[in-house]
Amino acid sequence: MESGYRSPLIDFFRRGEVARDVRLMAAEGALAPRAHEQLALLIFLSDDADPDIAASANATLDALPVEPLQAFLARSDVPEQMRGFFSTRGVSAGSQPATDVAPLVDTGEPTDVPDDTPPDEDGPLVLSSLSIVDRMKLAMKGTKAQRSQLVRDSNKLVAAAVLSSPKLTESEVEAFSKMANVSEETLRTIAMNRTWSKNYGVIAGLTRNPKTPVSIAMQFVQRLNDKDLKALATDRNVQEGVRLAARKFSKGAKKGE
Repeated sequence: MESGYRSPLIDFFRRGEVARDVRLMAAEGALAPRAHEQLALLIFLSDDADPDIAASANATLDALPVEPLQAFLARSDVPEQMRGFFSTRGVSAGSQPATDVAPLVDTGEPTDVPDDTPPDEDGPLVLSSLSIVDRMKLAMKGTKAQRSQLVRDSNKLVAAAVLSSPKLTESEVEAFSKMANVSEETLRTIAMNRTWSKNYGVIAGLTRNPKTPVSIAMQFVQRLNDKDLKALATDRNVQEGVRLAARKFSKGAKKGE
């Protein structure tokens, strides 16, 4: 069942790429960085093909505190589909919108990992020893250094959780766009986000990143300034098609002077 809310994390669930144990945790409300994702996941899982998951999601929905839920539903950023779903369950939007978007079900903090864990020393070893669920929780609720490490996680769901974190900043996304050791899926998700793709540093990073799919990099080449076009045209680390496009637009810019 659809809620009308989208995020990188929600999209993984919609595509059916999430293991049963993770779906079960989500059905208990345990994977939410904020109320939007928590409710969207519960709505989606409420009619899951697995009866245990569907039952768990519906039990969690039934246990939601009514007044905080009504206040959340009164927010202007809540999709109409989400309001409609709860209306069928007898819950309507309240008169005063909530200012806090914290999850409506508190399932506790992620496994303890020192906040000052260095990303390039012991950090990778410490984080890789955690379960997928705990890595996802840290991805959404942890520190900047932990997000920087977890966005490179071999499990794409963990990286998607990083991109769904309410703590994530555009400067972090810009840094991710330049990383050659993140997955193509991560770079594709960044490119498809309308807010992030308005950031010049992000599109410049994506076009220079050899891991960015050519079709995506080509979309952004013409938005680069002439200085970056000239640098891209001679960059042997990017794919040939991107270099040729940069050369073409750089010449066009010269003709227009």
